[in-house]
Amino acid sequence: MSTRRFWFVLSFVGLAAAMHSQDPSKQRATPQPSLMTPADLQTLPVNPADHHLAYGDDPNQFGELRVPVRVGPHPVVVLVHGGCWKAEYATLRDLGPIGDALKKDGIATWNIEYRRLGEPGAGWPGTYLDVGRAIDHLRQIAPEYSLDLARVVVLGHSAGGHLAMWSGTRQQIPDNSPLYIPNPLRLRGIINLAGTVDMTQNIANMDDRCQDTVVPRMLGGSPDSVPDRYRQVSASAMLPLGVPQILIWGQRDDFIPRPLIAKYASAAQKAGDRAQLIIVPNVGHFETASPASPAWQIVRKAVLSLLTK
Repeated sequence: MSTRRFWFVLSFVGLAAAMHSQDPSKQRATPQPSLMTPADLQTLPVNPADHHLAYGDDPNQFGELRVPVRVGPHPVVVLVHGGCWKAEYATLRDLGPIGDALKKDGIATWNIEYRRLGEPGAGWPGTYLDVGRAIDHLRQIAPEYSLDLARVVVLGHSAGGHLAMWSGTRQQIPDNSPLYIPNPLRLRGIINLAGTVDMTQNIANMDDRCQDTVVPRMLGGSPDSVPDRYRQVSASAMLPLGVPQILIWGQRDDFIPRPLIAKYASAAQKAGDRAQLIIVPNVGHFETASPASPAWQIVRKAVLSLLTK
């Protein structure tokens, strides 16, 4: 297949059923495995990072850098954690286990913290500026830690998946926007683990799952009152991104409706982007962010595929 050919893959593996019996009453449904909770994710074992580095002056403008022991230059995965964009829900520790796992594969990780709702300066535009500046900060630390700036992938989970997708739109942000930062670092690809791609279409669902009006709080108003803000942070409104995207969803994930992400992936492909949607059977929202789950090998292969192409 030509590398310029647009591609879209929707992978869905169903549960196996016992079909040999002719009497449906004798067939028993396979019990569904229990799903991971936020507490399960936050209690996974994690090693201390190699370096704790600030990219700004705010206490939440820092990242944890993990660097492989082998000789560089090292490819880099920027990790952006979720938690409904709320300070009380999550921190960068959530993706520390992924950082440990990728380090074993010879991949450096830059696990970033950012200002979240409930903290001064969070929301529009602060949270987005934090993510952009944290990514661009790799330019400053790359020489000391032997990082390969030509091989940088951004991976985000949940709310962090939304921010990861936004990072792929930065080349298109107009210079009169509060989100504008000149000359953003170019990315090799984006991996979105169950993060919204359209803030307008997903307000009710996110507010319900997060038990808060998180989307209007993030953007400082409704789509009717601040439409440009919604457009500038929604990947669906900025197509084509010009960056390869792999979107990984749990079959039992209900944070982002699957039809919404399938619609996005199709639109991205039609716009000329390389967009791949993978549905992982029998997992929910948090398994995709856990190296201890059945979803990990799929996530790992996605990372490796973007860094080696």
